[in-house]
Amino acid sequence: MRRLLTMLFFVAVMAALLMACSENGESTGESGDKEQLSFVLDWTPNTNHTGIYVAQANGYFADEGLDVEIMMPGEAGADQIVASGEASFGIGAQESLTEARVQEIPLVSIGAVIQHNTSGFASLKEENITSPEDFEGKTYGGWGAPVEKAVLSSLMQQKDADVEKVDIVNMGDTDFFTAVQRDIDFAWIYYAWTGVQAEMRGQELNMMYLTDYSEKLDYYTPVITTNETMIADNPETVRKFMAAVSKGYEFAADNPGKAADILIEAVPDLDPELVKKSQEWLSPKYQDDADKWGVQKKEVWENYAEWMYENDLLDERLEAEKAFTNEFLPE
Repeated sequence: MRRLLTMLFFVAVMAALLMACSENGESTGESGDKEQLSFVLDWTPNTNHTGIYVAQANGYFADEGLDVEIMMPGEAGADQIVASGEASFGIGAQESLTEARVQEIPLVSIGAVIQHNTSGFASLKEENITSPEDFEGKTYGGWGAPVEKAVLSSLMQQKDADVEKVDIVNMGDTDFFTAVQRDIDFAWIYYAWTGVQAEMRGQELNMMYLTDYSEKLDYYTPVITTNETMIADNPETVRKFMAAVSKGYEFAADNPGKAADILIEAVPDLDPELVKKSQEWLSPKYQDDADKWGVQKKEVWENYAEWMYENDLLDERLEAEKAFTNEFLPE
């Protein structure tokens, strides 16, 4: 199945690359005095993306001579769009980028949006799921990725529990709150959005962060991505882009209220109260304990890739030094 998915991903990337070839000059060329670039999100706009919207609204891109279009991913997905060159930059995840690199997909992470993994397994408090052994006999709602069972197993083994006693179902696009009221006992969430939303609803959660159980699961997600061709052919453009993005996330870290207002104005369909509370929760976590925003460590990439390899999620070991770079972060 993994090889089939790899083949389909490769075919999709190559098809997109052929379509993009005729447009490549437009996407990275100059129009007037601004260089035209595109940035593709990984999902619906949320506070993981605030720094991008701040950079656009506050003129940080313009200051670097850039005109950046923010795109939605559509069905193709951000990784495919960036790998093919249809978008110059995008939002990705260390998990999927690690798989892509092993499959020789030329994606590169050029900045960590947040320094530590804020995801984990959540359940309503009344379910009394407080430890991985409590997963036995419960129903987990996921999205059908092999990594989910591997993570569940990794946590449960620490408590001598059996992942085969978990009913794992695909809940598709059903949101967490609907699913847990219907037929799901627990799910994997990012606290900055779904957890904060639960607080607003007055729904108490039991939350098990992955980082509480394994250092190897403290990976960078999300990340800013580009492709090897962009780095090789337009390094100064990458440098300018990351200078603006860094300023955007630094502003969001220092000014969560103002940053939230910028995101709300840019995407008026979002719930303003959720954006503001999520931004307040997430802003300190952008840089956290790092020397500066965006920096990535080789050992974080190696640790997670080794965990994936040990759990049969990778066919080969990752060359970590090719998967990420700090080269384009401002001094």
